[in-house]
Order: sequence, then structure tokens, then C-alpha cells
Amino acid sequence: MTPLFFLHGVGGSHSVWDRQLPYFASLGYEARAWDQPGYGSTPAVEPYDLEHVATALERQLPAEPVVLIGHSMGGFVAQEAYARFPGRIRALALCFTSAAFGGTGSDFARQFIAARIGPLDQGKTMAEIAARVIPGMRGSRSRDDGVAHARRVMSEVPPETYRKAVRLLTTFDQRARLSAIRVPTLVLAGSDDRVAPAAVMGRMAQKIPGAEFVQLEGCGHLGPMDQPDSFNEALAAFLQRHQL
Repeated sequence: MTPLFFLHGVGGSHSVWDRQLPYFASLGYEARAWDQPGYGSTPAVEPYDLEHVATALERQLPAEPVVLIGHSMGGFVAQEAYARFPGRIRALALCFTSAAFGGTGSDFARQFIAARIGPLDQGKTMAEIAARVIPGMRGSRSRDDGVAHARRVMSEVPPETYRKAVRLLTTFDQRARLSAIRVPTLVLAGSDDRVAPAAVMGRMAQKIPGAEFVQLEGCGHLGPMDQPDSFNEALAAFLQRHQL
């Protein structure tokens, strides 16, 4: 069976995948969740950009090709990784993510950075930021315990890492490379996701040859945590269809 390698988002850590690792291990998979640079015990990279994050990821991958599963910013890193070392990746699962954010010079990017980093500049803690941000990411069928877990995880993100990761998001654009993806790809969206809207993800899937688009009903941006059963079933079905 193909090893599974899970990548979290900007407000996450390996703990995002607490409901996935035992489930897929029970199916016989070798499943690993990695703390991205600056998160958990993983050293930060300088400069903190997608090139250096992807390089750090490549050093962590096993010798055999993996299924790379990325949530939100983790989906950005997964796409960057495929562009840089496609031979290490057997399949992709791009979850609650997109193919681009926007340029750092755009008004939207500046407003995005200010809205997310501004509270830190005003003395807010990551726990206070999580309490404000996470509830807006839930969906109509979100589990309360999953939302609470997402808040705890985000509360533990180092503030300096959060600053750097937020800025990294605004530099991402892989739209021109989607048509070059040549591995089985699952594009997994939530019907209630306001961060990575399902309509945007659907258009993204159409540009990836042979990609499968799956929408989880009533799911917001936190699918691995607040709809873990639906998430696991969708990913497991994809793996089974492709005999991964």
C-alpha cells in the first residue's frame, strides 16, 4: 500500500490529523502527519517561502512515492512539491484549498495580511485569535468537538510562524501548472467553506487531468477535524478506486 503523508494548514499542526492517522493505519496504511517548518518541533526555514518549505518536506518523505494529502496551506505545499519533485508523489489529495491566492502587492493581499497579523501586533494571543477565527470556518454539520479541537490546535501555533505563514499564503499561484499534474488527484471541498469555496475548487479540479471532485455537504473549512468520518470515507474511497 502507498504511504500517506499529511500536511496541515496555517493554523494547524500534525494534530489536525488525529482522526485520520489511526483510521488509515487500521486499513493497513503507513500514515504520517508532518509538522511543517516552524510548527511543533520542526525547525523554521529561512526565507520562509514555498521553495524552502517544499525542500524541507522532500527531506522527510520516505524512499518510495507517497500520497500527499494537503489541507488548506498544506494543499499549497502539496502542489509546490509536485511541481518540484513529481517522482516522489504517487497521488494527491488537495483538501479545502485552492490553486492560487494572489500577489503580495494586491490590495486584497495587504488587507488579508493586516486582518490576520494585526491582532498579534495589538497584543492578542494565538488563543484569542483562534477564538475569533475558527468559529467562522465551521459548516452547518460541523461537530462541536472538532471545532474545539481546531481552536486548541491553532492556539498552539507559534506567533512568529503564523506571521510568516500568513505572508507565504499570499505569494502562491500554481494555476498555470494544474494541467501538468499527471497523478491521480482528489479535490475535496466543503459546501459551506468560505475560505476555499467549493465553486472555486470545482473549477480547479476541471483543470487537473482526470481529477476527481468531491464535495462534503454541510462542511466548512475544517473537514479533517469537524467532519472526520465523511473526510476519511471520501479519501479512503479515492485510494481504493486507484488501488493506492
